Amino acid sequence: MTVAGNEKTGFVFTGWHMFAILVAFFGTIITVNMTMAYYASSTWSGLVVQNTYIASQEFNGKAAAIRDMLATGIKSKLEVKAGRIAYTLTLPGDQPVIADEVTAHFKRPVGEKQDFTVTLVPAGNGLYVADHEVAHGHWIVEMKAVKDGRLVMHEANRIAVIGEQK
Repeated sequence: MTVAGNEKTGFVFTGWHMFAILVAFFGTIITVNMTMAYYASSTWSGLVVQNTYIASQEFNGKAAAIRDMLATGIKSKLEVKAGRIAYTLTLPGDQPVIADEVTAHFKRPVGEKQDFTVTLVPAGNGLYVADHEVAHGHWIVEMKAVKDGRLVMHEANRIAVIGEQK
């Protein structure tokens, strides 16, 4: 003889259990997506050019200027060491390139907060230098050299500053 109130029943999966599973599952997915969207929008502006229409109109002219520059055989070398930026410009036969102004624009691949521009001064024999601390990590360095109002060198390189050497 058993009493009806003393019987133990097994676990019963109810609608509330399914609801809790769905909330936990989709809540996790939505939380991860929102977190990734926040980091994606807060770490990089997405800005490559100020005005894409104008950039597209200037593209062919810039490409022709780059071809002309490369035809001269100009070569460059960038070194970033111990708070000093050194940039060497030479023509074939190790002839130094004399420029009126040489600028370096250091940009982080992600973010704009640490970007800076520095003007390098001539140190003789095609060497241009500037004393400026460069934080460790990856950089995109855009170099421009101008002589008599004409661009003689324009390049962008990605570098990694690690320790005291590039």
